[in-house]
Amino acid sequence: MFYYHPSYSALTLPERHRFPIDKYRMLKQLVSNFIDEQHFITPQQATRAQLALCHNPEYVDAFLTGSLDSKAIKKMGFPWSTELVERTLYSVGASIQGAEFALQQGAAFNLSGGYHHAFTSYGSGFCIFNDLAIAAAHLIDSEQADTVLIFDCDVHQGDGTAEVTQAHPQIISCSIHCQQNFPRIKQQSNYDFALEHGTTDTEYLETVKQALALTIRLHQPDIILYNAGADIATDDELGHFQVSLDGVYQRDHFVLNQAKEAKIPVFSAMGGGYQRNVSRLVEVHSQLYRAAVDLF
Repeated sequence: MFYYHPSYSALTLPERHRFPIDKYRMLKQLVSNFIDEQHFITPQQATRAQLALCHNPEYVDAFLTGSLDSKAIKKMGFPWSTELVERTLYSVGASIQGAEFALQQGAAFNLSGGYHHAFTSYGSGFCIFNDLAIAAAHLIDSEQADTVLIFDCDVHQGDGTAEVTQAHPQIISCSIHCQQNFPRIKQQSNYDFALEHGTTDTEYLETVKQALALTIRLHQPDIILYNAGADIATDDELGHFQVSLDGVYQRDHFVLNQAKEAKIPVFSAMGGGYQRNVSRLVEVHSQLYRAAVDLF
């Protein structure tokens, strides 16, 4: 199943804001060409209690009520609004509910999510609450899972995920990212695979294969939460890798197929992607959902 809510793109941003907010709506339009409407689920909003599984309650309340200070808002990357609260809660809710569905049925996908720069007590880099960490903590807290692997293939290190999950030893964090990229100061994941500026398909895909095989073998997770960042692609303006469109598809197909062959449920979020040509960006993001349709 595929989780989507219209609020994902229903956010008014300042003119020339860097975040391509229309990509969610455009992605839904594109993937509807090969995914029937009956396979889409409208998520429910995440609750305050669910957010507090991974985030400081004072931070959660400050965001929900609009009482964050200007420094925190600037670091978050978005101006605060009730629209932002709504889309955030739906997006996090989709990842929680999608992870539960995947655990029961084998696979599920969010047309949002992957907000891995969100720390315990603040947001950063367009990430407010760490949806995959929250989903993992929810599964463990509700005794639906014992060990959860967050397999992060966004081009930027999952620094927030690394920090948040330090308090959750049953959540295993693995990040494959560009060393010479945001964030400047890296956190320590359980596993970090830092690749060089300009990395191409062959080296990148081999690293993904080795990293996933290693983490599955060592931890035998009950579920994999996969952050399928599109910002590894050659044309991404914040990426620095040289991975082709076919390379993106191969990565997504490999991760999903490995989970399927190992009989490990997999939930996927779309992660980051930054191109001013949003149509081209959406085509990169769509590789995840093309691979999903091919496999499930």
